[in-house]
Amino acid sequence: MIELLILFELDRKTLTMYGVSKEIKSLFSGFTTPSYGTIKPALNRLEKGGYVRTQKTMSPGGRPSTYYSITREGEEELKNLIMSQPLDNPIQFLTASRIKLACADILTKQEQLRLLDLLKTKAEMLLIETKNKLESQHLTYYQKMVFDNMICEYKNFISLLEGFKYAGAD
Repeated sequence: MIELLILFELDRKTLTMYGVSKEIKSLFSGFTTPSYGTIKPALNRLEKGGYVRTQKTMSPGGRPSTYYSITREGEEELKNLIMSQPLDNPIQFLTASRIKLACADILTKQEQLRLLDLLKTKAEMLLIETKNKLESQHLTYYQKMVFDNMICEYKNFISLLEGFKYAGAD
């Protein structure tokens, strides 16, 4: 997911590693706050993959600075990451899906609709699995409340997706 966030920010403008971190935290802090220890290796991987290029310059204070920008291949990879299959891990699904939705403006209308369908299908599957667990297993009071809350979250997310799809249908 960190690669998606980095590419999304670099698609908007050229940034230093500090700038990438700052922009991700500014827009996505409700979902994640990656450390430099996460961002630096991801930038290196993206550069090795040809998705990001670097330019080294001297700052006005005489310190070396490295600026990162997205390549054409990086723009395609960004779309691929957004359109990739949703995560199977239910704990990560909603967060990762919300991040993808927050980045969906870079997609064409058709791609956006495909993304909405992809996420909705997975959310509906997770909703059914959670309902089945709630009904079929002997659960404690707290476990029932947690599963019931998960059901509400999936239903709300599905409603959000349907709202996006309805709004994009014009």
